[in-house]
Amino acid sequence: MMKRLYTTLLFLALASINFYAQTPGWASKAVKSVFTLTTFREDGSILSSANGFFVGNNGEAISSFTPFNGAYSAVIVDASGKKYNVECMLGANEIYDVAKFRVANIKSQPLTIAGTDESKGSTVWLLPYSIKSPACKQGTITKAEPFQTSYTYYTIAVETPENSVSCPFLNQKGEVIGINQPPVDPNSKESYAVSATFASSLKITGLSMNENALKSIKIKSDLPDELDQAIVTLYMAAQGQQDRYKEVVEQFINKFPNSSDGYIAKAQMEADNGNFAGAKSDMERAIKVADKKDDVHYSYSKLIYQKELYKSDKVFKDWNMDLAYQEAKKAYDINPLPVYKFQMAQILYSQSKYQDAYNTYIELSKTPLRNGEIFYDAAQCKSQLKASDDELLALLDSAVSCFSKPYLKEAAPYLLARGSKLYDMKKYRESVADYNEYENLMRAELNDRFYYLREQAEVNGRIYKQALDDIAKAIEMNPKEPTYYAEQANLMLRVNMLDDGIKSATKCITIAPEDADGYLILGILQIKKGNKADGLQNLQKAKTLGNSQADALIQKYK
Repeated sequence: MMKRLYTTLLFLALASINFYAQTPGWASKAVKSVFTLTTFREDGSILSSANGFFVGNNGEAISSFTPFNGAYSAVIVDASGKKYNVECMLGANEIYDVAKFRVANIKSQPLTIAGTDESKGSTVWLLPYSIKSPACKQGTITKAEPFQTSYTYYTIAVETPENSVSCPFLNQKGEVIGINQPPVDPNSKESYAVSATFASSLKITGLSMNENALKSIKIKSDLPDELDQAIVTLYMAAQGQQDRYKEVVEQFINKFPNSSDGYIAKAQMEADNGNFAGAKSDMERAIKVADKKDDVHYSYSKLIYQKELYKSDKVFKDWNMDLAYQEAKKAYDINPLPVYKFQMAQILYSQSKYQDAYNTYIELSKTPLRNGEIFYDAAQCKSQLKASDDELLALLDSAVSCFSKPYLKEAAPYLLARGSKLYDMKKYRESVADYNEYENLMRAELNDRFYYLREQAEVNGRIYKQALDDIAKAIEMNPKEPTYYAEQANLMLRVNMLDDGIKSATKCITIAPEDADGYLILGILQIKKGNKADGLQNLQKAKTLGNSQADALIQKYK
């Protein structure tokens, strides 16, 4: 009996020694930083669970990425049993299965991240989640493999419980060296940990919205801490879904209340939705907080200008073009940038103050802003003022001269405009030359109307071969347009391609049986071919359909 009692006491003593050997002194405090994590689907059902731990005083924490993948919400339960919501994501990496996030409404007790990596042979402890006394598991690092230059991936000789995924591994000082990851083999006697330094270093940048890992998480991401990066996020969000953009704008204003960018973005959003009073309030707030007030006045001017130009049917008595001009002028008075004066010129044009607008454009042509658009807009002013063709052409020449050969795509609209003006001035071959340059730049974006337009210039310029090619191209792109077949038949009549012309004219009246021009051209082609009877019959049909030339041709060929 005494022997058995002695044995039992000895066992308890050894167990006690082993327990305290496995539970360092720092564990009772450190365990307060460890929590359980539960993520949820959109319908509120449980998606996954893991552990995690705090690395900052304001709820900043790290865990595995896997439970967050596809999650719409998440909660944690801390070491005291209290539940808190996950507020936002602070970073994620799918490859190494780590995520960083912030827990809402908590003053957290963070663990200290080790400043140096542990080496092979070092003793480490796994700190599990516990609301009582933690039972740490001791292990030895068998591998310490570097990745991404600055970080370490650990293999540890210790068997960890299934429910310890994402719990921290700590060194003898009680500093976190890694995050426990799921074992590859459930029967393995080894565990794996990715560098806690790596997980803690995760951060949101301006381009994070495009990261697949964060896009897969439906919980909102935080904004970058740097203002310039947050502005990038603001811009990128504007290209996406409206609801997400609205959320990002509110985040931006809350995080950077002294930056005008958030208020400007919100004002634009309000204006787009027809809430002009709200947009006005946002812009007035932006002006108050702005460091660069000229930029805000300019943005306000553009907002009013856009509303008055494109939503003039929606009355808002506080906004008009005069106010838009005043805001642009305020910007220019603060900082005389040519772009602000350009805005003033555009407003003047919209107010039908063509001479004032023209004068402003000419002033701008003498500044570093000089470009094709300025001369083009000046030409538009002169057109409204009924200037001569020569004056208009000179301005369009100046627009094109802002670009050098070989032309880039930016020159295309001005080449097209000059080509059209040359056509109006009956300078057909010069017109075709500009159209050719335009085609070289815009080939992939051209439509049938362009080829028809150029064909007209080519016909008048007696460039018949190219004209035949262009009208054929127009037909290829839009084979249901009867005008093109009539034009093709007429052109073939000019070059004595009578049989082909008859086919084109026949196609025209097949598509459009009431097309008088089609019957007229078909009739002339048939008569030229020697088929007088059918030709006169088709001329008569053209007359019946209202063609004014038909009667004279009937009298001529009768």
